[in-house]
Amino acid sequence: MLELEEVSVFYGDLQAVHGVSLAVRPGEIVTLVGGNGAGKTTTLRTISGLLHPRGGRIRFDGRRIDRLPPDRIVEHGVVQVPEGRKLFPSLTVRENLELGAYTRRARPARATTLDEVLGRFPVLRERASQLAGTLSGGEQQMCAIGRALMARPALLMLDEPSLGLAPKIVQEVFRVIQQIHALGVTVLLVEQNVRQALAASQRGYVLENGQIVLEGSGRDLLASEATQKAYLGR
Repeated sequence: MLELEEVSVFYGDLQAVHGVSLAVRPGEIVTLVGGNGAGKTTTLRTISGLLHPRGGRIRFDGRRIDRLPPDRIVEHGVVQVPEGRKLFPSLTVRENLELGAYTRRARPARATTLDEVLGRFPVLRERASQLAGTLSGGEQQMCAIGRALMARPALLMLDEPSLGLAPKIVQEVFRVIQQIHALGVTVLLVEQNVRQALAASQRGYVLENGQIVLEGSGRDLLASEATQKAYLGR
């Protein structure tokens, strides 16, 4: 489904991603883990078209997307929930959700999809007319995920969805991710909660200093001595 081949990304003269190759197969949850500054968010932003690689190729369903603008990439079914949620705080929850269905592929089914999203997130139905900026952190995260679902993604990318949330809300976020996956949506996840993310994933990659240093099944990476020492405090 998604293939990155020797992708390199720069910020000016500073190289942030060094020849990254990874794959996400249809129906998987794949997690990308690593420390702060490892290049995880840069990788997602490059897949989304917000950054352009200086080298390498990105393909989705066999088509190159690394030269496309972000809106065209979303049209192909690749949708990102950004770190920090990035809602429009002065718009209502409903308005934020409806903005997610701006693409040609999503617009005709906007009313149906909105009803599905509000059914999946009852708290958003209750808060539909409330300004998004007045929601709690957990509610804002659900709204951001709901907005992404309004685009009817084939591949949903989530960047640090549990960041800044209470442990109970983190459990709810991971439950929602599993539910979305059960609907047939493929997921690429960047997450600071390494243990929970790898436990929920079929496969994972470990990124350090912009390079992939480990890859394998979620279970194998959890059992890896290197992963445990670096990210699990063992």
